[in-house]
Amino acid sequence: CVGMLISGCSQPTAKSGDTVTVHYTLFEADGTEIESTRSGNPYRMTLGGGAAIAGFENGVIGMAVGETKTVIVPPEEAYGRISRDLVRISHKSEFPPDVILEVGTELSGRTPDGQAVAIKIIGIEGDSVTVDANHPMAGKTLTFELELVEIVAK
Repeated sequence: CVGMLISGCSQPTAKSGDTVTVHYTLFEADGTEIESTRSGNPYRMTLGGGAAIAGFENGVIGMAVGETKTVIVPPEEAYGRISRDLVRISHKSEFPPDVILEVGTELSGRTPDGQAVAIKIIGIEGDSVTVDANHPMAGKTLTFELELVEIVAK
């Protein structure tokens, strides 16, 4: 089909349930590159499996092998909006004694249902420590440059 117009000839496209490999470059809204697979192996995932954010997966669905495109992903299809419920003030005594308490320190914790969560200290005032458990990219619009490298399995 390449280079010819043949009636009924179409290249398969990625759909939910397919395992694919994708090269991507991720940018913040201001154009700052966050990460890229271009200098290494493409990212492999099963579409619809939840391995990637919804906006990324939705961007790949419908692409043909070799196709490239740019997808702008709003927070709702990425890491969500910033939740004030995930910002909390704790007393210094609630932290283990070996933790360095300073703004910018990143810690790990657990949600009430046992899931691991990254926590960042965003403020210290007296004996009060303000922590934020929002994903670092929560509230951000992301831009992906995508290239579908291969549909591994349908």
